[in-house]
Amino acid sequence: MQQNIRNIAIIAHVDHGKTTIVDKMLLAGHLFRDNQTSGELILDNNDLERERGITILSKNVSITYNGTKINIIDTPGHSDFGGEVERVLNMADGCLLLVDAFEGPMPQTRFVLQKAIEIGLKPIVVINKVDKPNCRPDEVQEMVFDLMYSLDATEDQLNFPTVYGSAKQGWISDDWKKPTDNITPLLDAIIENIPAPKCLEGTPQMLITSLDYSSYQGRIAVGRIHRGELREGMDVSLSKRDGTITKSRIKELHVFEGLGRVKVKSASSGDICALIGIDGFEIGDSICDLQNPEPLKPIAIDEPTMSMVFTINDSPFFGKDGKYVTSRHINDRLLKELDKNLALRVSKNETSDVWTVSGRGVLHISVLIETMRREGYELQIGQPQVIVKEIDGQKCEPIEELTVNLPEDVASRVIDMVSRRKGEMTMMESKNERMHLEFKMPSRGIIGLRTNVLTATAGEAVMAHRFLCYEPWKGDIDRRNNGSIIAMESGTAFAYALDKLQDRGRFFVNPQDEVYAGQVVGEHCKEGDLVVNVTKSKKLTNMRASGSDAKAVLPPPIEFSLEEALEYIKEDEYVEITPKAMRMRKIILDENERKRNQRK
Repeated sequence: MQQNIRNIAIIAHVDHGKTTIVDKMLLAGHLFRDNQTSGELILDNNDLERERGITILSKNVSITYNGTKINIIDTPGHSDFGGEVERVLNMADGCLLLVDAFEGPMPQTRFVLQKAIEIGLKPIVVINKVDKPNCRPDEVQEMVFDLMYSLDATEDQLNFPTVYGSAKQGWISDDWKKPTDNITPLLDAIIENIPAPKCLEGTPQMLITSLDYSSYQGRIAVGRIHRGELREGMDVSLSKRDGTITKSRIKELHVFEGLGRVKVKSASSGDICALIGIDGFEIGDSICDLQNPEPLKPIAIDEPTMSMVFTINDSPFFGKDGKYVTSRHINDRLLKELDKNLALRVSKNETSDVWTVSGRGVLHISVLIETMRREGYELQIGQPQVIVKEIDGQKCEPIEELTVNLPEDVASRVIDMVSRRKGEMTMMESKNERMHLEFKMPSRGIIGLRTNVLTATAGEAVMAHRFLCYEPWKGDIDRRNNGSIIAMESGTAFAYALDKLQDRGRFFVNPQDEVYAGQVVGEHCKEGDLVVNVTKSKKLTNMRASGSDAKAVLPPPIEFSLEEALEYIKEDEYVEITPKAMRMRKIILDENERKRNQRK
């Protein structure tokens, strides 16, 4: 029996409300089934996603509406998670393109939409947040059409339906001037416009596009059945990327229902299911017939463009906070991450405890670091480096498209900043006293740019970037010129010492913080590093002089987020990450040793 199914992916820029709209769809799905209002359903369920308000891992949920099962696949909006996006779009037959009624389509919407159009998915456009003041739904719809046209969409794809609404207030309507009180128009549009999956008869074929893990059942293969039928207890063959074929048996078969999974006896072509009992698979492998295997084409994944060095924590404070500090722990954790993180690459130096981890950008790798930190790992990370390739005998580097939206009066400063980092402006337009700028620039130039742009625009700028292509090397780029202020000896930082050193630069530590020799405690106001003693206390004498008891008045120290710290450090520095602290340090802690090294 062929079930009535629709498989849709949701595409949107960060913070345009896609997770909210999925929550409302789940709510609607539940209401139609049992007429009970359930609580808020939250898809971004890992702490990191909630804190940053971004989707990192794609998720599958399903609702039943008017007898049709709708499988919803939530995709990440950041181009750094391109590996996630590519594989989940393979499971869908259509997509919801969610756009903010004020901002319009943003660069990262473009990234995922381009992938969806190439695969041939039919879009439904949802213009969200029409309750915002000064929104412009009609203009935004024109912008979406222009964007799709520029991405070479087909006639059928350009003939897309549009619905308007406010996910937060829980309504969707065909006309934005006439609000409704539910989101039924969206569900009706999905059933009318998204094609049901083709029911292909024949030997079974399924491409594994993501995986789940349960400590009880082990690794679980998730994917969409391309043709035929899979049954519980069936013998199948697993066809790997390299062409080898192994035999396997499906112990259990699950399909998605609501937020969870339900065990079934069989599932047929078009449904998204999870298989338990398949050993040794990787994402991109195929499940095929035992006698007559016909594998599907594996997923192509974008190459990494940035790498960082990971190493064990060997600072004087190692092992104080973390549970996992040895190289074996870190090695096992990185290998485990490779199972599900498609765009990540890890290579280990055989002679020392150093791993080179390559990914799609600073955000992609920093999410892994932050996850490891919360799990109780201690490690040190080196400066991000772009991956250089040789193409036709020429040294080439990754180039990105950078878009900046900012107030008109500060545009000139940012243009100057970007052009110094070898950025070329490709577009400039003015909208309501704000400027929209687009640049092509090397990935190297983007490292550390965000902090400077936010400082120059008093936090008003909105920045986004995505990978374009590899182009010949653009020459040297100036990085941070100011030197570091380095602690001379280990101990407790005192307000007295910090007060006397205020004219030397800005500090990153508070009075009473523990520091160690070789730790970077501040930024020097000039070029070159400066070694200072921040642990010096005031010597008490029995003489009193007027003015000697003046209180030390200190400005608050600079606090870095993980990405900012990674972008800030120089080549001879590490960021030390532990569950409770984040410090910057010189790779060589001893001052005399550092000097010897420089002389060499």
